[in-house]
Amino acid sequence: MKTLIELYDERPVENVLATEMFRPERTVFLCPAEIAQNKNVHEKLRAYMKHRGLDSELVFLECSQYNTAKIERQLAGVVEKYPECVLDITGGTDAALFAGGLLCARSDMPVFTYSRRQNSFFNIHNAPFAEGVKCDVRYDVSSCFMMAGGALRSGRFDNSILSGYMDDIDQFFAIYMDNKSQWTRFVSYMQKASQTDRDSDYIPLEVSAPYTVKGDRGSRISAPEKVLEDVERLGFIKDLYIKTGSSVSFTFRDLNVRKWLRDVGSVLELYVYKVCRDTGLFCDVQTSAIVDWEGDGKQDNVTNEIDVMAVRGIVPLFISCKTCAVDTEALNELAILRDRFGGEIAKAAIVTTQSCRLVTAHRADELGITVIELDDLRKGRIGDIIKSMMGAK
Repeated sequence: MKTLIELYDERPVENVLATEMFRPERTVFLCPAEIAQNKNVHEKLRAYMKHRGLDSELVFLECSQYNTAKIERQLAGVVEKYPECVLDITGGTDAALFAGGLLCARSDMPVFTYSRRQNSFFNIHNAPFAEGVKCDVRYDVSSCFMMAGGALRSGRFDNSILSGYMDDIDQFFAIYMDNKSQWTRFVSYMQKASQTDRDSDYIPLEVSAPYTVKGDRGSRISAPEKVLEDVERLGFIKDLYIKTGSSVSFTFRDLNVRKWLRDVGSVLELYVYKVCRDTGLFCDVQTSAIVDWEGDGKQDNVTNEIDVMAVRGIVPLFISCKTCAVDTEALNELAILRDRFGGEIAKAAIVTTQSCRLVTAHRADELGITVIELDDLRKGRIGDIIKSMMGAK
């Protein structure tokens, strides 16, 4: 394919998918003025194409968005200037699509589209090469952010090492569920018992602490003996010695485990990450995915953390994990991230270890967010729910 004409769309995937599938020599974007003149947007799209191993030349041309006659003239100008043009009508405004139809009625220019429902391309006019072609593009989490102008930053988890803990995560979560009512106090105790010198970079794995430590606001937290013993049986700590009423000592398995036992939400995030991996559906799964909205790595950029993000083919799944009750603010934030970095094809779920209130469930339904709550976790339904969300049998 020599030249692909794209009608620029606010939905990122519709700007890049056909270029990834058919790999034209050049892609010409017909854009609104604010995009055609925005060099930052152009460079981000070029960086994305390079990230994806594509070398198509990208051309950005200003085009009316709502005047059909003007759009038709501008399309005709592109066809005249560039050889062997093909038009993708997957994105763009209604006026642009109408103008494309008018031009094609008077020419033999090939036209095709992509169906999200069928995950296939289709011949609209004189484009037999696209007829019924299944989309086999597979994105990773980083690509989903980059195509929307953002970037993936390192989060609280080193995803590259998690495969070494897969055999432990189910039991870790089972310990949490057995001790859910005490978990916050357990984590608070672990934080206080394993405090380190702020002026030192050295983080010891060995812990020796009083049986009762000072909590927040003058509270006192005694060692949660049962949870400590459960965690020792798992192998996350060793050499546990408890002298009731006096002292506690143990050694963390490693620095990763130390981090997870000092953070309330890590156990749920790790479990949901493993569930996504275990479904076998996803080509990429990341936990603690930090999205930099501007994509240039500056420290003052707006960033958000997505607790777990997974991608099946081109469809991203955004998951928020809550060990507390879900509120409207959490739902709204998740919906914004899904829409900004995933678009209409993206899915979103919120996983909570609490029961969901009816009013919250109603708001989630309005936003198109699936709620996976305490009863679903207890009955082991989370994997089946995720499969259903992603259209898997």
